[in-house]
Amino acid sequence: MRFAFSSVILLIACLVAINLNFVQYAHAQEAAVASEDAVSDGVIMDGMTAEDEKAIESTKESFVFQAEVNRLMDIIINSLYKNKEVFLRELISNASDALDKIRFLSISAAELLGDKKEFGIWISFNEKLKTLTIRDTGVGMTRNELVNNLGTLAKSGTKKFLETLSEGGDMGLIGQFGVGFYSVYLVADKVRVVTKNHDDEQYIWESTADSSFTIAKDPRGNTLGRGTEITLMLKEDAVEFLKQEKLEEIVAHHSEFITFPIYLYKKTSEVVEVAPAEPKEPKVDENGLEIEEEDDEEEKKAPETEKVDKWDYHRLNGNVAIWSRDKDSITDEEYQKFYKVISKDTNDAQDWIHFKAEGEVEFKSIIFIPKEAGILYDEYQNRKVQVKLYVRKVLIQDDFEDLLPRYLNFIKGVVDSDDLPLNVSRETLQQHKILKVMSKKLVRKVLEMLRKMATGKKVSAEDDEEASTEGEALALDDPEHPYIKFWEQFGKSIKMGIMEDTANKGKLAKLVRFKSSKSDGKYTSLENYVKGMATWQKEIYYIAAESLEAAMKSPFMEVARKKNIEVLYLPDPIDEYAIQQMGDFDGHKLQSLTKEGLKFADEDEDVQKKRIKAYRETFKPLTKFMKELFSGKVAKVTVSQRVENSPSVIVTSQYGHSANMERIVRAQTFANPEAYKMMMASKTLELNPRHPIIVKLNALVKKDAEAQSTKDLAYMVYDSALLSSGFQHEDVEDFTQRVQRVLASSLKLDSLELEEELVIEPEEEEEEEESEDNTESAAHDEF
Repeated sequence: MRFAFSSVILLIACLVAINLNFVQYAHAQEAAVASEDAVSDGVIMDGMTAEDEKAIESTKESFVFQAEVNRLMDIIINSLYKNKEVFLRELISNASDALDKIRFLSISAAELLGDKKEFGIWISFNEKLKTLTIRDTGVGMTRNELVNNLGTLAKSGTKKFLETLSEGGDMGLIGQFGVGFYSVYLVADKVRVVTKNHDDEQYIWESTADSSFTIAKDPRGNTLGRGTEITLMLKEDAVEFLKQEKLEEIVAHHSEFITFPIYLYKKTSEVVEVAPAEPKEPKVDENGLEIEEEDDEEEKKAPETEKVDKWDYHRLNGNVAIWSRDKDSITDEEYQKFYKVISKDTNDAQDWIHFKAEGEVEFKSIIFIPKEAGILYDEYQNRKVQVKLYVRKVLIQDDFEDLLPRYLNFIKGVVDSDDLPLNVSRETLQQHKILKVMSKKLVRKVLEMLRKMATGKKVSAEDDEEASTEGEALALDDPEHPYIKFWEQFGKSIKMGIMEDTANKGKLAKLVRFKSSKSDGKYTSLENYVKGMATWQKEIYYIAAESLEAAMKSPFMEVARKKNIEVLYLPDPIDEYAIQQMGDFDGHKLQSLTKEGLKFADEDEDVQKKRIKAYRETFKPLTKFMKELFSGKVAKVTVSQRVENSPSVIVTSQYGHSANMERIVRAQTFANPEAYKMMMASKTLELNPRHPIIVKLNALVKKDAEAQSTKDLAYMVYDSALLSSGFQHEDVEDFTQRVQRVLASSLKLDSLELEEELVIEPEEEEEEEESEDNTESAAHDEF
């Protein structure tokens, strides 16, 4: 009897469970088709019923857009914006402006906030209805403001823009609120705006981007409390904006530094424990008594879990726009954290400057210098400037090329301006005159920051960048000095700037560093060089070579060591380009030791002229002979006191390519051999009249100029000068043959003909083979 009763209880429990599951399934089915039913009932957005839609339809008033609005929407949709996703950036920016306004008004009139104390922006989407909604708790709009702000151009200031545009003017004159709002028609067929202002009731504005729009009082009453809710009925080709990942990406890219919180209604998944099953029916014996079961000694099973989806609002913008704060209130740790956010760099920044520019254009900026160049110079030509351009904390572009010149593409940072038009394409911004002013000020600030780093002074945004540097300590030559570390990473960029930025060439020249013959392997500046010049010295001397070692061992350094003058070493391929572009520094000409026309002011010019004249007369037979012998290879042969220990050197014309430059041009991947030959410098062979080789060769020429040995010796002088001066030999085969002839002469060989080949007698080979066979046979027999 008790068993039957228990069975009945168990059956009832199963039926109840089945019924509950059925009810849950039914509710789920109702939710799944709710949107579809809503569409069929005429509901086009969340929060509305079919009755609400009918009430709106019966009470709405129709208005006609201004003709200029139609033109404007056509421009926006077809040409102004090149990237559709900017519509969300514009709506968030408008919402932020509305929130700023109500916050400002509430300072003097707290009652404007009512019960809605929270400031924020909320984004949601409905995949079934294909709608995207952006809601804010800003100031909202009255009925009249809906008509004026969204129906005409009177308030937005864009009528003048259209007039200027029709005359071929700058599109940068575009206005503020209205134009940004109309970008919604890039992605939407129909837009509905629900808004509530403190001074009016809640109204609904609606348009399909044709020539008219409607306004109706919201039949639901005050559902917003305060603010504006914009719902977009998306086009078929814009359904990507119903994906929460896409929306998160856009907000993070364009609006991460908006002051007010931005929330997205999104789906998240989490694992939860499944509720335990109903307890089992107790076992009973034949008498109906409950049988007590023994405890199960086995380990308890882990609780069952399942994955469930939850929908809730999640904040998207957690980063703070610290550039809008006072710099004295920001710690170094905050600056470093901000740098890593905007640059995605794992290392700290080396230095930064935070400033506010005022005057013709106002903007705030923080610019950083990274610690390492990384692969910057592997992709220098294609690397864009990494300074993000914001307008009122809304990102306009994250790699705007016109903010800084290319040679400063290692700089990272942000620029935020209230003077730039927000609602305009990036292409249009390139021609905006304000940007040119901003660029000039940014370059000046970057160079000022580098100057302060180089001189060991703390960077200050208030310092006058044009101030005199007298009395400032020049950069230390310590390898651990911050500027030396910067130079080793980014020195190439400063040299590129000397070639590219003529206006700032003087400032950049003070930032360059070179190693020199007196710097003991450390770096020195041009200012330090000038301070250490001899009293008689008028020029800054340098030598360009393939490496530091090659420069130090060059024969051109001999006279510099004798006169104890400092020489700058230029081992980097870009060095010589930059030096030639610089021309002079602080009134001192930059003079290459490898170019003709080299003079030293410590010598009596009259005495020098007389001495050279005497030497030329003495060595006239040799110079004439060598000029004829090396016709086509050198333009001139002359005597010189440029070198001390070497017999000869080859120099190039004052404005021609040096040996180092020829090497660089030759090494270029796409160098044209014919073009290279045309660019080869005019060479002059300079002979050392005091060297015994030259004296002896001069005597041999007088004795027998046609002798092959004399010609070979003359060529050896030319060859050695060519190689030691940094040039490449053009005819290696002739060079090796001459060397062999000189060796033969030194060894007193009558001929270079080969000796007879060694003859091997065949009998000896047969005897050796027979001997080997006998040895193998004996070994076999013994085995």
